[in-house]
Amino acid sequence: MSHNNLTVILLTYNEEIHLERAIKSIKSIASEIYVVDSGSNDKTVEIAENSGAQVFYNKFINQAKQFQWALDNIPIACDWVMRLDADEIIEEDLQQEIRKKLYDLPLNIVGVNLKRKHIFMDRWVRYGGRYPVTLLRIWRKGHGYMEDRWMDEHIYVKGGETITLLGGFSDHNLNDLTFFTDKHNRYATREALEVLNQRHNLFNRNDEQQLTNHTVSRQAAVKRLIKEKLYNRIPFTVAALAYFLYRYIFQLGFLDGRSGLVYHFLQGYWYRFLVGSKIMELEQAISGMTDKKEILKEISRLTGYKLADD
Repeated sequence: MSHNNLTVILLTYNEEIHLERAIKSIKSIASEIYVVDSGSNDKTVEIAENSGAQVFYNKFINQAKQFQWALDNIPIACDWVMRLDADEIIEEDLQQEIRKKLYDLPLNIVGVNLKRKHIFMDRWVRYGGRYPVTLLRIWRKGHGYMEDRWMDEHIYVKGGETITLLGGFSDHNLNDLTFFTDKHNRYATREALEVLNQRHNLFNRNDEQQLTNHTVSRQAAVKRLIKEKLYNRIPFTVAALAYFLYRYIFQLGFLDGRSGLVYHFLQGYWYRFLVGSKIMELEQAISGMTDKKEILKEISRLTGYKLADD
């Protein structure tokens, strides 16, 4: 098998400060690089084309639908496919590991997990359960599928087993705290939609495939189970604080220093509290409603996400 047989897909919207760095980090391992843009008005598309990527356009609904559109419409020619975010970097040791190991894997291995670092305020967040975050990001063509979810979507595999590579893979967003909080505010709305759907079965999602350590990383499967079966059933006023304290004290988040405190508080407490608050707001708005179409229309009006046909 060719030792350069990997397609990499990136989704973008106004990623001019990240994209060249991301593409540079995969140049030595990718034979095809595709960018699916959703209408950037900065230099994202120009950078992509100048870096040798092929650019497609599709209107954005959510991450899951955008990536599924990519899988359905991009003419992938390689045997292996990678999902990479524009603000992520494949570090040199992982590049070498992919070149050495990926193309000699036995046919029963159809998915590859990577261990992601999170860089916040230019510092590696090592504690608080944030390293490693093990994610399935590489799969054999024809074996990878995208969950249809509004938030916390994963690629999962069918027809074989997964392994985990050890090299460096980092999420290093260069934007400021305003961007961080704005992004997490949008994430909170989408996660609230997922919880409401779990409670009320409002719209379809492809839950016929349960996440397991055979279809995604074991870590991702366990986190999903805990969140949906335990965390989401605890009052958010208790759950958010308990989660932050668990991360910051028992998972040693305090060792990440002052910037770590900012990160763990915002991502581990403020964000979780915000999700719970939005769920409460939406539940109050639809209280007493029984018609599913009317419920979806009201939630669409409040969130700005189109969940029901007019």
